[in-house]
Amino acid sequence: MSETVEQVFVHGVDDVRLEQVAAPQPGENDAVLAVSACGICGSDLAYIAMGGLPGPGGEPMPLGHELSGRIEALGSGVTQLSVGDRVVVNPVAAGNLGNGGREGGFTRRLLVKNAHEPGVLLPLPDGLSDEQGALVEPLGVAMHAVNQSEALPGERVVVFGAGPIGLGVVAVLRYRGVEHITVVDLSARRLDIAQRLGASATINAGREDVWAQIKSAQGEESVHGMPVAASDVFIDAAGVASVFRGIVENCKFGARIVVVALHKDEAAIPVFHIMAKELTIRGSMAYPKEFGDVIAMLDSGLDVGPMVTHRFPLSQFDAALAVAKQPDQAGKVIVTMAST
Repeated sequence: MSETVEQVFVHGVDDVRLEQVAAPQPGENDAVLAVSACGICGSDLAYIAMGGLPGPGGEPMPLGHELSGRIEALGSGVTQLSVGDRVVVNPVAAGNLGNGGREGGFTRRLLVKNAHEPGVLLPLPDGLSDEQGALVEPLGVAMHAVNQSEALPGERVVVFGAGPIGLGVVAVLRYRGVEHITVVDLSARRLDIAQRLGASATINAGREDVWAQIKSAQGEESVHGMPVAASDVFIDAAGVASVFRGIVENCKFGARIVVVALHKDEAAIPVFHIMAKELTIRGSMAYPKEFGDVIAMLDSGLDVGPMVTHRFPLSQFDAALAVAKQPDQAGKVIVTMAST
């Protein structure tokens, strides 16, 4: 009887199952990883809510794309890596792994196609843990957002949303030498994590006047006779239409706005402000070139441990998912591949 391994699949709306599948075998240019840890992403929750992205033949969607592992087997065409190497997977380069591709990271054994190509598997330094490796992907998203913002030391930055991406943005900003970071969220726990990562001020949007507090923390200016926040950069990691409109209305002349959040609803914004205040608005999608820089950042000793609030073994995936769905309680939830 052939060996099997557990794998998480989305079968339909809110229908997630941990199933047994045949253990993978590598082709010539492939690798098989013994997965160590895999994080639950907000997009995973979105996929579950929408019923997943069906595969080419309509098969259920394998889930999981924030992962690290150890190479267990290699095809003959993969010569730049060795069995036993600890690695991080770039899921986009690996064929949208866990994002509509044929493989997903919530499993103990993972087939990585085209592992011979540069940038698919990146070595994880010995000084970094498996858990840190699983944070490279979300930190890559965060670092790209910071890169898009062009934030510099001495500038004042506001981050809306203290989910894992917003928290990662805080960590990257501090690593880059930015000190004036104000974070806005509804969760007291996530705001506490933001402070531990280096935020200079936090604002609970459910209890405080957000724009009055931003002006108090970062200063106030006047544009065309209107009082506005003196902040240089705004990073939208919240994905709420009213928040984005508020940024456009309350930001200063020449402010830079980066949207890294997934907005599900259209936002009606006063376009006049974009022209009259000469605003720069940029999107930020994934991590075109950031993985290596994130690994170097972590290897420098930057502590991003406060991002991780919960850890569960794969056998308790349902419990892990339940916690991840509670943004007021959870930061990053990590699933480990321990056998018990």
